[in-house]
Amino acid sequence: MRIFVPLERSETETRVALTPEAVAQLRKLDERIAIAVEAGAGRHIDVADAAYGEAGAEVVSDRAAELGRADLVVRVNPCPEEEIDALGSGTAHISFLDPFSRTDLVRRLAGAGIRAFSVEMIPRTTLAQKMDALSSQANLAGYRAVILGQQHLGKVFPMFMTAAGTIQPARVFVIGVGVAGLQAIATAKRLGARVEAFDTRPVVREQVQSLGARFIDIDLGETGQTEGGYARELTAEQLARQQAEQARVCAYSDVVITTAQVFGRPAPRLITEAVLRDMKPGSVVVDMAAATGGNVEGSVAGEVITTPGGVKVVGGDNLPASVPRDASMVYANNLLGLIELLWDAEAGQIRADTDDEIIAGCLITDAGELVNTAVAEHCKKEESA
Repeated sequence: MRIFVPLERSETETRVALTPEAVAQLRKLDERIAIAVEAGAGRHIDVADAAYGEAGAEVVSDRAAELGRADLVVRVNPCPEEEIDALGSGTAHISFLDPFSRTDLVRRLAGAGIRAFSVEMIPRTTLAQKMDALSSQANLAGYRAVILGQQHLGKVFPMFMTAAGTIQPARVFVIGVGVAGLQAIATAKRLGARVEAFDTRPVVREQVQSLGARFIDIDLGETGQTEGGYARELTAEQLARQQAEQARVCAYSDVVITTAQVFGRPAPRLITEAVLRDMKPGSVVVDMAAATGGNVEGSVAGEVITTPGGVKVVGGDNLPASVPRDASMVYANNLLGLIELLWDAEAGQIRADTDDEIIAGCLITDAGELVNTAVAEHCKKEESA
């Protein structure tokens, strides 16, 4: 079997799907696995082509030819639509796919006979933890969000008691306590900030408190989470109640970090222009959901906007790519775990055994069909709308 690792073409993408260490592990898995890496794929993580060669990969420069030769293509980002025709029918493809938003791409992959796996759709179960790319990348994004908040804030995070006076600790408010939120809390606490947090799922209260932060109580009625561990979408009334209480906390916070996303839907609007008007001049809001619609009114992915009241709104955009070495390492390990699960040693190929819940969860297209039930239903609703 031949695996191809193409160079990511997005201008904002610095990660690579496989590191030399992961290449070496795949070669140990089965000597029949050949791996080709496009020249320059590791340049943003300070890995030379020679390092891939030493790990057992072939460094290639003819991208189109390799796409046609590969049995499996692994990437970070979705397959560019213009490259689908270069893939042979039956080729497997693993990447972030964003299947609920990129429905045209999903349909084209199915039509081309591509066996496409979406790493976002890997079930959030104990058995799948080592393959959970959403969590591995969100963990790093949460860390980077805090660093961005501190970078744009005109004060330090920790308390300082000096002969020249006492510097009070920064107050950080984290909205959304998933993987990214928990890491944001932990990072802000390590830097010495006074941290508060809120999530619509009361079950995370103990996790927040275990990190030394204060959980903000907002009575929203029935909320909870999905079977996959994601926050359920709130009603309009619940969202209004949440916004009102959060506004009170935002008003005295130095840094607010929003992480709230509902999988497969646009990000909920949590901080309005009115909330920003009531915040202190010089305070900072980091919107980690800016690229999926934004939790903060007016935020723009990849940009820093200063409101008339002096509040800086930082639009997060692909935050894991700002720490590409670590992000690539953990993502490559996620892919390694998935490929090991898919590997059929007897046939010397990967398999798509949909009796396995992990494989069934992340397999989107196969044999010319849209095989993932949730994605297929979403596409049907979109077509009939």
